[in-house]
Amino acid sequence: ALSMLATTAGLYVIPWCKEYLLLTVLMSVIGGSMGILDTGGNVLALNTWGAEAGPHLQALHFSFAAGAFVAPILAKMALGGSESKELPGAEKTNQSVLKSVPTASAASTTPALEDRNNEDFLWSYIIIGTYILFISIFFFVLCSKGSSGHDKPKASAQKRKLAKYHWPLIGLLFVFFLFYVGAEVTYGSYVFTYAVDFAEMKESEAAALNSVFWGTFAVCRGAAIFGAAFLSPGTMIVMSLVCSVASSSALAFFADYRASLWGGTAVYGASMATVFPSGISWVEQYTVIEGKSASLFMVGAALGEMCIPAVVGYLQGRFHHIPVVMYAAFATSIITALLFPVMYKLANISQEKDLKEVRDSETRKALLSNSRLTEDEEDAEDEEDMREWNDADFEVIEMNDKLKNSLTDTSRRIPGDSPAEVSLQPHLDNVLGDSPVVAGGSPGRQNGNVDGEKSE
Repeated sequence: ALSMLATTAGLYVIPWCKEYLLLTVLMSVIGGSMGILDTGGNVLALNTWGAEAGPHLQALHFSFAAGAFVAPILAKMALGGSESKELPGAEKTNQSVLKSVPTASAASTTPALEDRNNEDFLWSYIIIGTYILFISIFFFVLCSKGSSGHDKPKASAQKRKLAKYHWPLIGLLFVFFLFYVGAEVTYGSYVFTYAVDFAEMKESEAAALNSVFWGTFAVCRGAAIFGAAFLSPGTMIVMSLVCSVASSSALAFFADYRASLWGGTAVYGASMATVFPSGISWVEQYTVIEGKSASLFMVGAALGEMCIPAVVGYLQGRFHHIPVVMYAAFATSIITALLFPVMYKLANISQEKDLKEVRDSETRKALLSNSRLTEDEEDAEDEEDMREWNDADFEVIEMNDKLKNSLTDTSRRIPGDSPAEVSLQPHLDNVLGDSPVVAGGSPGRQNGNVDGEKSE
């Protein structure tokens, strides 16, 4: 919301700016706010949808492609139409004569044309700025209400840990996006010049070739919104890189053929469409992408957008007869195709180590739980043994009580003070005093002793 508000302020002030220093400051503010929007938008999409952010990232970057395709057409309709109406025969007129001999009609037409162009530029800035202002207000409303839906993704992101090779992986992605975005912007910027200078096309044909590149670029990004629901980000990146290498090879070595130029441009634009959003979705599968990580590879993309077109333009100016643009497209395609397997290997090594650590920790927990179960089982067995011994003791005590009762009853049945009563008393004391012997004996033996005493 803040970045779009700063963009709106810059767009409102720029049409009335007359000082180049102030204009530079305003353009820097807009550039910085656009960079914040790029970084914050990608991170916001990841925080909002998490692992399901693939189609949403494709939709986000499709809006960039749609704007890049539609905006020049609208600008040409707004600005080019008025110029052609004011000077319908300008192309057939000797421009040097018009400059050297300013007639009254020319003098009156030129200020009117300038005023009309200034008015069109003014309204263009105002319309775009107002549109961005409404979107900024919409985001401010969302921030004021708050969104409880962001709590779960943030909590899940906090539970996840950074990959073991997080920063090397982000560094490789930095270089990957540097060459990818640089190649995309370079070809989109110079394909018109290449078509006019090397392919000797008319300007209308060259403009159509440029539109083919950006048109296939936008269409494939729109199709990727639905394709991301069925294909993994890694698969989409591999398909894009293979098509990029094939099409750039055709452009670099067979661009003399018109069919190869048109077909190669269409396929190259389509292959460049899904790499950037798929790359963000792919790396998010292996590590946590936060503001710092996202800003790092977004800086790589911005450097590629700034440096590679400048280098290619400089070399093309030095070597007029060499198609530097096509060779640059081929070289960057090879570099990105070689970088992705390295990133994939590094990400999988990190993931395998994390899984190994998780398995080791789970194994330790299992061993600890097994040892605890063994100790518990041993304790349970000891308790069962103690219970068995206690039960045996209770049985012996019960047997002694029964034997004592039986002997007491027998002694009561003998009349008077017979010698049997005297002889029974020591036997009874021995029996009660030595319980194991009685417990081990048999009832028959006990009865035999009693009968013998009776007969005596």
